Amino acid sequence: MPFEYSPEVLQVLAEHGVRPTASTPPALVKDHVTTLYLYELRSLRAAMMREEFPKREYADRVARLRSRYRLMSLSSERWVKKA
Repeated sequence: MPFEYSPEVLQVLAEHGVRPTASTPPALVKDHVTTLYLYELRSLRAAMMREEFPKREYADRVARLRSRYRLMSLSSERWVKKA
């Protein structure tokens, strides 16, 4: 079954370097994006622990990171157009 991703979703995914095809299930794409988010979140925490930035900035940096991954708040079924 081909999947037709909405243009808005494709644009946000492209910002993360993700370009699903019509045969890529949305759940698989969401798993990949989740992995990217967790990697960046762990990297951010590691940078804070190495004192690359003050601890007081951590919450704001996490909030900015979360805003870049706004697709995560939608279920993967909502990433595609209804047939």
